[in-house]
Formats: sequence, C-alpha cells, structure tokens
Amino acid sequence: MIEKQSKIKKEEKAILVGLVTKEQTEAQLNEYLSELAFLAETAGAKTIKTFSQKLLHPDTRTFVGKGKLEEIKNFIQHKNNDVQLVIFDDELTGSQIQNIEKELKVKTIDRSDLILDIFASRAKTAQAKTQVELAQYQYILPRLKGMWKHLERQGGGVGTRGPGETEIETDRRIVKDKISLLRKRLAEIDKQAFTQRKERGEFIRVSLVGYTNVGKSTLMSLLSKSEVFAENKLFATLDTTTRKVVFEQTPFLLSDTVGFIRKLPHHLVESFKSTLDEVREADILLHVVDVSHPQYEDQLNVVNKTLAELGAAEKPTVTIFNKMDKYEAETFDQWLEDDVKKEILQDLKQRWQNETKDNCVFVSATEKMNIAELRQTILNKVRELYRIRYPYKAEFFY
Repeated sequence: MIEKQSKIKKEEKAILVGLVTKEQTEAQLNEYLSELAFLAETAGAKTIKTFSQKLLHPDTRTFVGKGKLEEIKNFIQHKNNDVQLVIFDDELTGSQIQNIEKELKVKTIDRSDLILDIFASRAKTAQAKTQVELAQYQYILPRLKGMWKHLERQGGGVGTRGPGETEIETDRRIVKDKISLLRKRLAEIDKQAFTQRKERGEFIRVSLVGYTNVGKSTLMSLLSKSEVFAENKLFATLDTTTRKVVFEQTPFLLSDTVGFIRKLPHHLVESFKSTLDEVREADILLHVVDVSHPQYEDQLNVVNKTLAELGAAEKPTVTIFNKMDKYEAETFDQWLEDDVKKEILQDLKQRWQNETKDNCVFVSATEKMNIAELRQTILNKVRELYRIRYPYKAEFFY
C-alpha cells in the first residue's frame, strides 16, 4: 500500500519549471511561476531558479523538451546548489514524473501535488482533513503505475522486474475502496453541516469570497470584531468561519471561505464542494480583491469564473477593492502632484463603479481606511434583503 506523506521538508531548495504554449503567453507564465514560488514558500521550500520553454504542447514523456531537461540536469549536478525538489507548474502524469526523476535524480512534483500538500498541512477540522485526504487519493489513483516504479527505484529493486500488475491492481483496489469510504464519511459530515446551517434561523447570510491572500480574514476580523486567523501565506483559511454580526441593530451571519486560485486541482474543487456550499447558500457575496496586485483583474476574473461554475454568479455582490494603501504606495512616487493622484484614483474608482454598477467599495483593512462606507454598504444590502425575504422582521431593525 502506498502511504501518503508530506512531499516537502522545511527549507528544501527548489527549481520551478513552466511552459509557454499556444494557450499560455510568456507574461502569463511569469505570473504563474511567481505564484508557484509563493506556493512553494508557503509549503516551506525555497526557490533558487526557474526554467521556462516555448513549446506548442507539453512533451508526452518529460513535459519539457529533451534539451531543456538536460539544461535543468546540468544546473542540478554542476552548480552545486543542493537542489532537492523540482516543481512543474502544470499537472504531470505518473509516467512523466517517472521519466523526469529518472533523468534528474531529484524528487519531482507538480502544482496540484504542491497545493494538496499545503492543504494537508492546513487542515484542522474533521471535514477539512477528510476533504483533503479524498483529494489526495483521487490524485494518486491514475498515477499508481508510475509511483510503483518510483518506489522500486528508491528501494534499489530486485533484478530488473517491477512489482507486477498484481500488486498494482491490489493497490488500485485499496485506493478505490478508500475513496469510497471517504466519500461516505464526507457525506455524513456534510449532512451534519447542512443541519447546522438550517438551524441558524432566519438570518441573512453574507459570505466573503476572493482569490487567496487578498485579505478576507483580516476583513472578517474587522467586520465581526472577533479574532480570525490571518497570515501572509496562501490558503491561510481552509475551514469556513461563521460569525453573527450586528450593524445598527440589524443582525446577519458573516462567513469567511477558502480562497480561490488559478489551476486549482479538479479533485480539490470536487472534495471541497461542501465547504463551498456556504457560498452557494449565501444571500450576499463580498468579493474581496487585492487591488495592489499587478494581476488583480486576472484574479478577479478567476474568482468570477469559479463563482459561475458554482452557480453563484447572479447573487447580489459587493466588490471590495482592498489594500488601497499599498496600491497608492506602489503607484504614486513622492514627486507626483496631488491633483494628478486624485485624478488617477478617480479614474480607477469610476471605472469599477461602472463595471459593478456602483456595487463596489475601496478600502484598506490593515489601515482601517473607508471601513465606515463598507459597513454602510453591507448594511444597506442586508436590510434590503430582509425587507424582501422577511418583511415581518425588517421593521425591528430600524
């Protein structure tokens, strides 16, 4: 039986690898590799070098071409950098991992495996742990054959014979049984969670959504006046946190949810559907955007696409452009005149007011900038829904 364990040890030195293809430009790849480096850092690895190559499509044997693989191999062997890990930005098949490791003699993983590793280290509750374990087994299943050969090499092997189809099929059956068991366990947990949500009563429900590391948890703490874990790392929040909040005698439930990311593994999305039910069942969404990020529009679109896939795109939404203090610090230099600064800010706000039909607020959670306007915007939305949905209760909230 294959045992799952953490792929990354603290402070492992890593190389990142990605491709420029007809579907992915060089600018996009650079952004993805930057994000991959942040993911690696979150997992505990230190990136020392990135490699990229232009190909029409990935090589079926080794993902990158033969010459590029040789270049990576030379860097590992001759630069004396003590590289312990190679991370590819796209999913690898079991045979690709096998072929790459055979050439490089270094542990090789892909973006999906890295994200799964981070989720496994962050999971705290029974629900999150079960969701991650299910996703891990679903990731392992189609790669079992390559993993068997990997284990054979690690152990030195006996002669030239592999473990044989019998052992592989045994493992495959065990993994399938485990997946079935975890799905049943998750269904039971989901049933309990659904019951808990139904018992919350007739409250308007508001959910914070957004790309990972945009400041949702910091805003959650600020709006709910309670301590919520926040950290400058990707996926600091896995489990949904819900608090009862009261603005001017008007109560509602506020939830913080797991952050979205590009190229999120399909198995992880499937496993975390129950956590994302909080988004599906929300009455109002607060879409938090890190406006200081160079690719914030791309991140915003990734979240909107994910919300559409969840069937939540049409919900009443307030877009919160967070980290305005950082945006101004990075956009304006000390010699820029105040009138020009005001004009740039006005253009930014006018553009997104038009895009969101005035359903947006510009804030800084860390500096508590413009929070009063945000609170009032949320309050107006919540009261409007109470009037429509629970008119007999609305009169008590004024």
